[in-house]
Amino acid sequence: MDLFEKLLSNQGPLGKHSDVSEGYFMFPKLEGEIAPRMKFMGKEVLTWSLNNYLGLGNHPEVREVDAQAAADWGMAYPMGARMMSGNTSYHEQLEQELAEFVMKESAYLLNYGYQGVLSIIDALVDRKDVIVYDAESHACIIDGVRLHMGKRFVFPHNDIQNLAKQLERATKITKETGGGILVITEGVFGMTGNLGKVKEIAELKSQFNFRLLVDDAHGFGTMGATGAGSGEHLGCQDEIDLYFSTFAKSMAAIGAFVAGDKEIIKFLKYNMRSQIFAKSLPMPFVIGGLKRLSMLRDNPEHKNKLWTIVDALQSGLKEKGFSIGTTESPVTPVVLNGTVGEAAALSKDLRENFNIFCSVVIYPVVPKGMIILRLIPTASHSLEDVEETIAAFEAIKGKLTSGEYRKEELALAFGE
Repeated sequence: MDLFEKLLSNQGPLGKHSDVSEGYFMFPKLEGEIAPRMKFMGKEVLTWSLNNYLGLGNHPEVREVDAQAAADWGMAYPMGARMMSGNTSYHEQLEQELAEFVMKESAYLLNYGYQGVLSIIDALVDRKDVIVYDAESHACIIDGVRLHMGKRFVFPHNDIQNLAKQLERATKITKETGGGILVITEGVFGMTGNLGKVKEIAELKSQFNFRLLVDDAHGFGTMGATGAGSGEHLGCQDEIDLYFSTFAKSMAAIGAFVAGDKEIIKFLKYNMRSQIFAKSLPMPFVIGGLKRLSMLRDNPEHKNKLWTIVDALQSGLKEKGFSIGTTESPVTPVVLNGTVGEAAALSKDLRENFNIFCSVVIYPVVPKGMIILRLIPTASHSLEDVEETIAAFEAIKGKLTSGEYRKEELALAFGE
């Protein structure tokens, strides 16, 4: 069979119906300044789909530093990879400040989060080693694990008892191969908002010999007393061997970092192919990163405001009978029952008639018959925004329950 024909015949529901989904449900354009209210198809909408947790994305102080850094340095400097000709004292300063903030000996800057996780996993393990990872890990972890040439075992989400069984299997193998074991989980799971059982996983170190990598993309800046992440929140930061986060969420920027003991970070610097063979992070992102980190670290009012909005949104939704799953973080999934077609009609109604823009998660990301409206509250939102959204959700829930969306032309277009 022709390769392209095979690929096109196996598309998911939105790909098959791209004529009605693209530009509206997939690849939509939110325009204007980054803010709770932006323009979608020329109309103002209240948006809950931006990971701008602390509201730094359009903060005037951040914008000023970004603009000045671009004027001072341009987007080209430094040229080359860090190892060859792309290192600067500013890159090293940001690494030092990040390490101190997350309570680790050392840190290493990465160009991108997704790419960075893949490369970290690739650098850490060889065919003698075994990876054990949470079933609900982010795609970047899954893809990193796929690169692994040795054994890999998955444990059901947050199932510590099953993890122990997988570690027993892994231990038997590594005794024969002479390899080691890498356990991977997340601090905050970005779809459900629940926390990884990092502390319980770390406690298994008393029984098994393994190293722990935690992707805390949604926890960095939002969790813990100082915002240092899920490890700080759970009281087990010291037990995390490698702590990773992206800049794309609380820092509202581009880039990422990994932190841990000095020697292992040095090893990664010399062995991460995504950094060795890639241009260094441009200076405006580094200077901007220093400013964002200082605000995250020194201005707790941003995180406090975020949690004021989180608490109001989540408690308000629960009071109105909505299920928000098991979230323990700002990530707020509103769980509904319906088909892909109904999800499309519901989303269109929210955007066109209620002026609410949020991410809609459908099959195959979630099981058939489930719809998740994923809300990301930020420090930029207001309590009035929360009230408006809950009222809109009450209205669309009633229409979904009554079967009104099932009759919509858009729902019928999906053939369900």
